[in-house]
Amino acid sequence: MKEKYIFFKSYSGKCNFELPTSETKIPELFSPPLTYYCWTFRSCSRSCAPALVRNLAGPRVIIIWSRSAHGSAVRRGEAHKEPSEKMSVERIFDELGHFQRFQACLYFAAVFQAIACGIHYLASVFLVETPNFVCGAPENITDVLYGNWTGSGLGEVLPVFSGRGPLVVRTSSGQQWELSRCQSALRIDPKDFTYDFGGNRSVRGCGGGFVFDHTEVQQSIVTDWDLVCDREWLAKLCQPTFMVGVLIGAVMFGDIADRVGRVRIMMFTSLCQFALGVSVAFSGNYYIFVVLRFLLAMVSSGYLVVVFVYVTEFTGNKVRTWTSMHVHAAFAVGVMVVALTGYLVRVWWIYQIILSVCTSPFLLFCWKFPETPFYLMAKGRYQEVQVLLDKIGRFNGLQCKLKAEDLLEPEKTESGKALLQKEADEQSLQPEKRLTILDLFGSWRMAGRTCTVWAIWFIGSLGYYVFSLGSVNLGGNQYMNLFLAGAVEIPSYLVGCFAMDRIGRKKTCAPALILAGVACVLIIVVPAKLESLVVALSMIGKFAVAIAFGLIYLYTCELYPTIIRSLAVGSGSMMCRVGSVVAPFCVYLADVWIYLPQLIVGILAFIIGVLTLLLPETLGEPLTSTMEEAEALGQKPAKNKNAAEGVELNQTKA
Repeated sequence: MKEKYIFFKSYSGKCNFELPTSETKIPELFSPPLTYYCWTFRSCSRSCAPALVRNLAGPRVIIIWSRSAHGSAVRRGEAHKEPSEKMSVERIFDELGHFQRFQACLYFAAVFQAIACGIHYLASVFLVETPNFVCGAPENITDVLYGNWTGSGLGEVLPVFSGRGPLVVRTSSGQQWELSRCQSALRIDPKDFTYDFGGNRSVRGCGGGFVFDHTEVQQSIVTDWDLVCDREWLAKLCQPTFMVGVLIGAVMFGDIADRVGRVRIMMFTSLCQFALGVSVAFSGNYYIFVVLRFLLAMVSSGYLVVVFVYVTEFTGNKVRTWTSMHVHAAFAVGVMVVALTGYLVRVWWIYQIILSVCTSPFLLFCWKFPETPFYLMAKGRYQEVQVLLDKIGRFNGLQCKLKAEDLLEPEKTESGKALLQKEADEQSLQPEKRLTILDLFGSWRMAGRTCTVWAIWFIGSLGYYVFSLGSVNLGGNQYMNLFLAGAVEIPSYLVGCFAMDRIGRKKTCAPALILAGVACVLIIVVPAKLESLVVALSMIGKFAVAIAFGLIYLYTCELYPTIIRSLAVGSGSMMCRVGSVVAPFCVYLADVWIYLPQLIVGILAFIIGVLTLLLPETLGEPLTSTMEEAEALGQKPAKNKNAAEGVELNQTKA
């Protein structure tokens, strides 16, 4: 039933608000008696806010809102203001659909490129793979001994070489050499060609180079540039260097996206991903390879950060949980693509080219992407908002009656005059405030929230990589292990989506982290002989961490306002990359005690899971636009107190 409206008159003319014509009995709480008691509904998709209206002897009308954000206006005796821009922009999805054809096409196109991020993040697993190897002999080899194994060349024995004990070879000149991985020894005056030798040896370095086993790995950067022995650290430096680039890119592009827009950054980073990805395959030496991979990490991280914000601001809150979480599913698909490509292609530069061109079709249509309505409204580009609204309506087969000025605060419309004609003048008179990462700590409430959110990002990444690197030791086919490591993430995101929409973000994230911590502790307690149980607990731990890791992107978007949302996600992603850089060093602590990595992750996950319970719940809440609205999240409204203040104020002035 459509409501009828009446207008209250004031001395200056008509008021800027409308009220339903529903009279009710006056609550005894208020004195003097109220002539009208009505409810004014906010333009939110899930909730409405009550307004108490009273008409006294004079023509003045006072509206008292239950939300504390409007308390200052009540205390000043001012009339109610409509919801802020961000609250109003949410009306777009109520009018034009939360996930119709237009949003679906944009979503799947943007997420398709996110597969490339998963590809480049994990590509180094096989790029720097080190096959079995030994020092080369200075002359041609005629016979080889390794325990009970014999052969006429190193290639016949290397597949079974474990590194325990040397390979004994005899050259065409009759010399006998003991070849290990990083040194060789010439036997002095041997009598017979046997594996055991009790005479003197002349130990030398690997002057004859290295011989690699090409059974599994035909060619990698390790085999091309001899990154073994005293140069092994160069190979191990590739992934940490990549993660440092990811860290820098997350902060840099997150900040730039808040200034120049989401679409420009998505176009730039996706183009650079393709160009730099192909360029890596033609690296002339190790140092060029590392530099190109570093730049590739920056743009890959930049795209991943911005695409989360992009899909969040183009989908309604009814589907926002699923759309944001399944960006991670695209990342997991990229991990599986790496495993499949690595299994089929064993030459690193061909492997790199194939991975780089997998998502190249995205470049054909990314330039058609529109900017998000949230960003356009925040920047005051109202004409572009109107064009976008009309486009969405036509594409979704709907008649768009929504106007850009309908999304503004009444005071910004200047008594009904559209701001579209004064857009340029307002932008020149009101210079934009430049926000920095320090604005995330603008108050004690926001500082505590930021520290907790950063801690979730950190432990999510640390736990993810510790569990992933640990899965390599499960045995079996390494390609299948990596494929399953990516596949196991998909059901975790499905479970996470279901739980986030049913019980909330906070009540999903906190138990997931606590469960991961408990799983890590149980791994330590369970006897090592029960391998199947240890593997099951490890999978439970990764499953739980993946849930927390997946939802923190959306949770961060909802905890911060439009003006600083990309920076919040970018800085959180920076902490995430700090965790990924620390993770390999955490795994190295297994040399001290085999369960020390799990102990560290378990303790941190449990503590951070408890701290997560202190964050506000954002389920069903519209995205915020200002820092004041963001701070108000989770605060209980004081209805009676605000109402009493308004009544008392009016009595005093009447």
